[in-house]
Amino acid sequence: MNDLTVVRSPGFYARRRFFDNKASVFSGAFIILLTAAAIAAPLITPSSYADQKYLDEALAFPSARHWFGVDNVGRDLYARIIYGARVSLGIGVVSALASIAIGVPLGAAAGFFGGVIDWIVTRIVEIFSVIPPLLVAILAASLFGGGILNIIIISSAFGWVGVARLVRGQVLTVKGREFVQAARAMGAGSKHIIVRHLIPNSISPIIVGFVLAIPQAMMLEASLSFLGVGINPPIPSWGQMISDGLYFMFFYWHLPLFPTLFLAVTVLTTSIFGDGLRDAFDPTLKGK
Repeated sequence: MNDLTVVRSPGFYARRRFFDNKASVFSGAFIILLTAAAIAAPLITPSSYADQKYLDEALAFPSARHWFGVDNVGRDLYARIIYGARVSLGIGVVSALASIAIGVPLGAAAGFFGGVIDWIVTRIVEIFSVIPPLLVAILAASLFGGGILNIIIISSAFGWVGVARLVRGQVLTVKGREFVQAARAMGAGSKHIIVRHLIPNSISPIIVGFVLAIPQAMMLEASLSFLGVGINPPIPSWGQMISDGLYFMFFYWHLPLFPTLFLAVTVLTTSIFGDGLRDAFDPTLKGK
């Protein structure tokens, strides 16, 4: 009797490991649902985020008519939270993509070439690591004003540091392996080795860096909006809504509660989802 060995692709094992992690699957489902709700906000909300059409019901508690209640100027809180998801998720994803675009090539170059390039990148990383991003963001927002673009620029300027550090460490581990030496022996150039071999084999830290950059950017935006130097009204922001709701929290608990819950759950599920993806793509778990 002949034994037949079924050869599975790495993607098969990655999918199996991911779907075996129920917490990551649930977190991914929540993120997808929230993203879909944010995109379809005009279709699933009773009003726009700026409509003050419920002035006669200002500060109303949650009910069948207003699921999350009404704020102090007559705006439906459910509508503002859903529209606010657009701001938070949009800033998080765009900032994370920008961090990847900056951090991956810098980290890969530092790890692969070493020497002066590694020294320069490492010193820059150390400088950015000791500077509190919130203080810089407050200063920049005070000088140049708030707004989505400024927050994305500030988040990206600090978000790439973690990505570069993770990629550099992975490249230092991978560049001495046999397939890299074989590529060198076959005459492959440095650019070819980095793009075709080192970066693809650094997918796990890239995923980790991308996912960690999303909640960091979201928290930075929420902190700035909470302090009044972030997103400019009437554009909704969860941090802005939390700040406004604190003035009424002892009597109208629903105003700060719901934006706080959405911010906390979104940051938590994003982190859990990223951990699941990291474990799924971990090359040390191939075939398991």
